[in-house]
Amino acid sequence: MSYLIYDPDTPNQKVYTLESGINTIGREDDNTIVVLHGYLSRHHAQIVICSDSDSATLTDLQSLNGTFVNECKIEECQIKHGDLIRFGSVFFRFVKTLPSPQEKPLNEDTSNLSILRQVSPEKTQITMRELLQPDKAEHSVLKLRNQDAHQRSVNKLQILLEVSKQLSSPEEPDRLMQKILDLLFEIMQVDRAAILMVDEQTGKLEQKAVKLQSDYQDNTQFYSKRIANFVRKQGNGILTDDARIDTLFNDSVSILKQGIHAAMCVPLKPRDTVIGVLYVDNLSMTHLYSDEDLEFLTCLANQAAIAIENSRLYTQMEAEAVMRDKLERFFPRTVSRKLREEGNLEIVDTEVTALFADISNFTKMSSQMEPRQIIEMLNEYFQVMVEEIVFPYEGTLEKYIGDALLAVWGAPYRKPNDVDLAVKAAIDMQWAVRRLNQVWIQRKRRPIQIHIGLNTGNVAAGNIGSAKLIQYATIGDTTNVTSRICNLAKPNEILIAQSTLDKLNDRTIPVEKMPPMRVKGKAKPLDLYRVLWYKINQEKVMQNGDK
Repeated sequence: MSYLIYDPDTPNQKVYTLESGINTIGREDDNTIVVLHGYLSRHHAQIVICSDSDSATLTDLQSLNGTFVNECKIEECQIKHGDLIRFGSVFFRFVKTLPSPQEKPLNEDTSNLSILRQVSPEKTQITMRELLQPDKAEHSVLKLRNQDAHQRSVNKLQILLEVSKQLSSPEEPDRLMQKILDLLFEIMQVDRAAILMVDEQTGKLEQKAVKLQSDYQDNTQFYSKRIANFVRKQGNGILTDDARIDTLFNDSVSILKQGIHAAMCVPLKPRDTVIGVLYVDNLSMTHLYSDEDLEFLTCLANQAAIAIENSRLYTQMEAEAVMRDKLERFFPRTVSRKLREEGNLEIVDTEVTALFADISNFTKMSSQMEPRQIIEMLNEYFQVMVEEIVFPYEGTLEKYIGDALLAVWGAPYRKPNDVDLAVKAAIDMQWAVRRLNQVWIQRKRRPIQIHIGLNTGNVAAGNIGSAKLIQYATIGDTTNVTSRICNLAKPNEILIAQSTLDKLNDRTIPVEKMPPMRVKGKAKPLDLYRVLWYKINQEKVMQNGDK
């Protein structure tokens, strides 16, 4: 038996059993091992376990972020017991036997170590409750139990370590900021606190979280904008014993109106840029804060700033993973990557070759099948048509229409051989249906036939609809006529328009001229050609398809 250990030698470690045969790894639910991670492709890689020889072969499935074995990038290789495998930034270890709990970790040689004592981390953990006391010390708002200077320093470090642990888990930014204020109130004796963040659109500080002692009324605009903006601009924390008489802020209306006595404000600065400020104040007492308080609050703010930045990055990564998944549904990987780099899909006028493929007599066939059987059949059919043909031939999937699909070549990017790629994709589709039918017949499933139409012409192409919902579409007479041509094609036929034949570079593809045929919406009959795809060797199509 063989295994993949996810995130090995960490608390998140998880063991997956590899079965004999093909085991796939990726984000999509149909994989053998499913890991929802932004740097993992939908179908990232596969491991083939040979039951006879007990060998294991790892193959990268043209993933976006690559597959690495012991930090060497691979396309395909044999893997052995103990190898460290990285899919993008997701780590696994391949093993053929699982170590017992007492067994030392793989690749770790401890034979030369002179171990005098071992201590479990759990036994050394100290909770913040053990370090804090409800009543503050007289010279500080820090609720530390011990008044010895050295021990206070140790306790503060332990508290900051515990804070970093509690803020390390990814959370929604709003929830995280409220958690930061809850920790602040647990550690320091303050009346009110607020977190203000720089708005990316306006460039101004905006309140994102606030907390007040229960004795004070809910006044969410209590903080001094003058103090907050000063700290943001200077990038340094400040404290004031009595803000009402501080000459720096003597013209601040909010300070006078609120009766603010003692206040501290520190920047949230994870790197070089201030992303916000943390503000605390007290209304009842003056000469309250000490240098120790300001230094500790600054350290706490540093931890908070890193946690907020990480939360933002995590949210952004999740959004990018969703966006990437949407793009990969419609575009080949190379195109989706370019679209992410360049941004929005602007509407452009361009020339495309459109391909409609439809299952013949599908309505009659589906009436004799269970709904679940129909869905399973269509999923397997579309997987082959799109993942194995449209995308490798550099086409763009525009949409599924029931049992039909519409794909285009020439949008969002045009290539000199778009027409050739589209026609050869259609030929490959017919051959693929033959292969699929052979498998289905063995499974006692119904075989199918498809008919395909192609047309070349001008369209408007781009993101149609909401900016947040990607629906790439080509609008124009070209796609409408393509649908009509597909309807004229008989089962197992490929029909192409004169406009497609005129721009086809590969003249070795055999075609047969059809009698002029009328279609809905056209006053004149169309000149169409039947592609004699069955006269073309399947391997030759794949070799010459510029895949």
